Amino acid sequence: MILGLFFMAFTVGVCAQKTFEISKVELKNKIMGGWAGQTIGVTFGGPMEFRYNGTIINDYQPVPWYDGYLKKTMLENPGLYDDLYMDLTFVEVFEKEGLDAPIESHAKAYANAGYALWHANQAGRYNIQHGIMPPLSGYWKNNPHADCIDYQIECDFAGLMSPAMPNVASAISNRIGHIMNYGDGFYGGVYLGACYTLAFNSNNIEFIVSEALKSIPKESNYYKCIADVINWHKLYPQDWQKTWFEVQKKWTNDIGCPDGVYAPFNIDATVNSAYVVIGLLYGQGDFTQTMEITTRCGQDADCNPSSAGGILGTMIGYDKIPAYWKKGLKEAENIEFKYTSTSLNKVYDIGFRHAIRNILNHGGKEFGNYVSINMEEIIPVKYEQSFTGIFPNAKINVNKELKGEYAFSFEGTGFVVRGETAKWESLSQDVFNMEVFVDGKKYEVASLPVAFLNRRHELTWDYSLPFGKHQVKLKLLNEIKGEYCKLWDVIIYNERPTMQTTDQLYRFKSN
Repeated sequence: MILGLFFMAFTVGVCAQKTFEISKVELKNKIMGGWAGQTIGVTFGGPMEFRYNGTIINDYQPVPWYDGYLKKTMLENPGLYDDLYMDLTFVEVFEKEGLDAPIESHAKAYANAGYALWHANQAGRYNIQHGIMPPLSGYWKNNPHADCIDYQIECDFAGLMSPAMPNVASAISNRIGHIMNYGDGFYGGVYLGACYTLAFNSNNIEFIVSEALKSIPKESNYYKCIADVINWHKLYPQDWQKTWFEVQKKWTNDIGCPDGVYAPFNIDATVNSAYVVIGLLYGQGDFTQTMEITTRCGQDADCNPSSAGGILGTMIGYDKIPAYWKKGLKEAENIEFKYTSTSLNKVYDIGFRHAIRNILNHGGKEFGNYVSINMEEIIPVKYEQSFTGIFPNAKINVNKELKGEYAFSFEGTGFVVRGETAKWESLSQDVFNMEVFVDGKKYEVASLPVAFLNRRHELTWDYSLPFGKHQVKLKLLNEIKGEYCKLWDVIIYNERPTMQTTDQLYRFKSN
C-alpha cells in the first residue's frame, strides 16, 4: 500500500489578553450537559440510523421516547453507543497517562478495543494493527474512508475538555483525529469540537456555528458546505427542509467512501455535519426541535442528533435540558458504557478534572470557585484534501466467491475492490492471503483476517495509477475450511468526472 508521507503541523495562536470567567459549578454543569446531550441524542436517533438514506424522515413517522427508554437501550443495545464509548476510549487514556499522553497510546487503545468498527475507524484500526501508525493510518491513500464521519462522532471529548479554547481543541483533534481520518473527515471533528468549546461562553447558536467555522480552511469543501448551510438558513429561516434539499442537490455526490459511491448511502462528514448544523440553526436553542430536525435529516440519524444534543446540552447546561428528555436519565447514569469502565456519572467528574487541567495548562487560572480562561483568535487548521484528482467512473458487479484467481481490466486511474472475509462476531484467528497484481506486477499480498474486529474493510485498492488501460489480477493463496473470500464489486476511478449512460456505467471486462 502506498504510504504517501506528509507532515501535520499545528500551532496554537497567541492573541490579545482577553479572558472568560466561569464558576466551577457552571463549568461542570455544562460539561455534564454535553455528555448527557450526546447520550440522549444517540438514543433518540438510534431506531432511525441509516433507515432513511437520501430522504427526509417525514413528520408522520414517530420516533419513540419514553421514561425508561435510556436505561433499556443502554442495557439491551449497548453497541448503539459508539458515539460515547469511542470518546471514552480517548478520555480513559488521558485519565491513565495524563493530558500529554502520546498518540501511540490512543491509537493502540482504540485499535485493540473490543468493540466492532466500520468505515474510517475500521480502516484505521487495520492499519495500526499492521504497523501503519498515525497520521498515516488516516491518510486517504491508506484509508478509503478518510472523509467519513468517524472522527466527527468521536470529537466531543476534545471540545468538552477545552472550554472556550477552540485552538486547544483543534490541537487535540489534530493528533487524535488523524488516527482514522484526513481532509474533510478530519475537519468534521475539528469543527464540531470548536462548536463545543464556544458553547461554554456563548448562548447564541448562530454565533457558535459561524464562529467555529473559522477553525476550518476556507478552500476546503467542508468549509464551503457549512457556509452554504449558514447562508441558506438566512435565506429560508422558517424552512429547514428547503435547506436540506439544497444540501442534497449540491453536496451529496460522495466520491470517497466505497459504500456510498453509486448508492444513496452517505456517511461523508461534510454532509452529516451539515445535518447537525441544520438541526442546531433551525432548532433555535430548543432541545426538542433540535433533536427532531437533526434526526429527521436522515442518513446517520443517531450520530447526528448525538452531536447536536451534545453541543446544545453544553450551551444550556445539564440543569436546563428539559425534564422530558431526562426521563430515566438518573437511573442510566451509573451504567458503564460497554467496552469501558466509565459511566456518565464518572465522566462528569473526569471531564471536569480534565477541563480544569487543560485550562491551567494553557495559561488560565483558578481563583476560589471560579476559573479564568485565556481567549484567543481562532486559527484554521492546515488545509488538506482527500481523493484529489480522482472521480468514480464505473462499477463492476462481481458477486462471487474468490477461488483461485479473478481478473478485471479497465481504463482509468484507480480502483477499489469491495468484498468480505469476516462474519459478524467471528473471533477466528484465520487469515486469507491474497496476491494482487496490477499490470502484471505484484502490488501487494493483502492480509485478510476472518475475525470481524480485525477485518480489512476493503479487500484492496490503488488510487495512484497513471491514466490508461490497466489489468488487475487477484490470486487467493490459501483456503480456510468453512470460510470464504467474497468479491462484491469493483469501483473504477478516473482523473475527471464523466457523465455516463447505464450501459457505460456497468460495462466491464472480467474473467
